[in-house]
Order: sequence, then structure tokens, then C-alpha cells
Amino acid sequence: MEVANNVTEFIFLGLSQDPGMQLMFFALFLLFYIVIMVGNLLILLTVFSDPQLQTPMYFFLSNLSFVDIAYSSATAPKMIADFISEKKTISYWGCVTQMFTFHFFGCAEIFVLTVMAFDRYAAICQPLRYTTIMSANVCIVLASLSWLGALGHSFVQTLLTFQLPFCNDQVIDHYFCDVHPVLKLACADTTLVNMLVVANSGLISLGCFLILLASYTIILFSLRKRSSESRRKALSTCGSHFTVVTFFFVPCIFIYLRPSTTFPLDKAVSVFYTTITPMLNPLIYTLRNEDVKNAMKRIWSRKFSFKEKGKG
Repeated sequence: MEVANNVTEFIFLGLSQDPGMQLMFFALFLLFYIVIMVGNLLILLTVFSDPQLQTPMYFFLSNLSFVDIAYSSATAPKMIADFISEKKTISYWGCVTQMFTFHFFGCAEIFVLTVMAFDRYAAICQPLRYTTIMSANVCIVLASLSWLGALGHSFVQTLLTFQLPFCNDQVIDHYFCDVHPVLKLACADTTLVNMLVVANSGLISLGCFLILLASYTIILFSLRKRSSESRRKALSTCGSHFTVVTFFFVPCIFIYLRPSTTFPLDKAVSVFYTTITPMLNPLIYTLRNEDVKNAMKRIWSRKFSFKEKGKG
């Protein structure tokens, strides 16, 4: 691989070349990243600290929060630092690593969101069999398959891209190393690789999104016979989940389910699934979820009582 390449580093064009815009983006995305880290760490702490949240739904929610922390960290710190850097460079192997981690955690998020939809289907449509369907062993198996599937996807995606030779062109018209912008720099025929990338990334995104749509359609039909209170609670939970799903999957499908062409809009669209969705997840799952809010209150009350006892 090294013999076939003359390129030792790549240069990002970033979201903007305007110095004023870059300073504004620096402040904005730094704030977004802080919200992502604090919000998702808070969910992890709450789920692990409260015994009442030791259920399949919150087991997968904690997986999602961990994924969001790692997924956003694959691109955000480098992007934020580049906003105040004169030269936005990344080494060849740094680019390989960034693409691998980005697609690993991104695909893990796709699978975890899909499993969460199945969990909601089982809870709402099969309430009497829910504890059997979503037993602890089943949850661990589903989570493990999600992570293993993401690992396989990322390995294939990265290998397909970087087995190609890169000669002289170093400028990536993006703010991180993603497949289509990097493939544009390869000095070889990328037709077959493009088709395999669409089959790998695009069909995974589309297939999981269709599964999610099907599960929510079934849930909506099953709610017709329920009481108004149970309908309200189920719709609130599923509505927040579907909001996250839409913000994440629609941009992914737009980017990856097409031949290797790039548009000026791509960078703005990528912001939705790299930054906006990981930031929305903790906000939606805490502000719209009574169980999580009550658990946070209990943890805060215990902490406050311990302080009072310590003073006494």
C-alpha cells in the first residue's frame, strides 16, 4: 500500500474558507461537541446508577450514548481544531484511522437504532411476551451483533478505499476523511469500488431505515385498540425515536446511496449525521422521557442527602 502511494498527507478544505465564518463555526461546533459529550455522559451515568433503568430499552440507550460519544469524536475534535488552523492537514494513516472509526461507530449507530425500534415493537405489540423476547441474553446478543456487524462494515469500507493508489492530488473537499471525497483523489479506476461502497453503506442505511419504517407502522396500527393514555405514552416514546432516526438516516441515504459523485451540499448534509443527531439524542431522551428525568432527580437527591449527612 505504501509503495503504491506518493501521498503522505491530505489537506482538508473544511466547511468554509472564510476566516470570519471559520471563527463562528469554531465557537458553534465547540458548543455542539460539549453538549454531545456532557449529554451522553449524563445518560450513561444515569442508566448505570439507577436500578429502575436496568431494562432493555435503557440498555440500548446507554449503547447509543456511548456510540454517539465515540462517533462524534471521530470527526469533531479534528474539525474544531482545523477551524483555527492555517493548514488543515491529516496524515495518510490518520485518514485511514479516521475513516475506519467513523464508519465503525456510524454503522454501530444504525444497528443500535434499528434494535431499539425492535425493542419498542416488542414492548408495545407483544407486552405479555416482552420479558421473554427481550431477555438479558437476547439483549447482549443483539448488541454484540450490532458491534460485530459495524466492525465488518468498517473494515470492508476502509479496505476498499485505501487499497487504491493515491498519486499527487492531496486536497479533500470535505472536513473529514469520508469515502466519496477520498475516492475522487485515487489515481485508478474506481467504478467497481464505487458500486461496492453503494452496496455496503447505501444498502445498509436504506435497509435498516425500511425496517424501522415497517416497525413503526406496525406499532401505529397496534395502538388503535389501546387506551388514550397508553397511546400517548407510546407515541411520545416512538415519536422522539423516529425524529432521531429521520435526522440520521435520510442524510446517510442521500450521501451513500448514489454513485461516487460529490455535491457542494454534501458537507452541510454530513453535519446532520456527524454532529446534529449525536447532540439531539441526549436532549430528546432526557427532556421527553419521564423515566430518565425521574432517575436524574433521584440521583441528585441522593447526592444532596449525602452532602447534608457529611456536613452533619
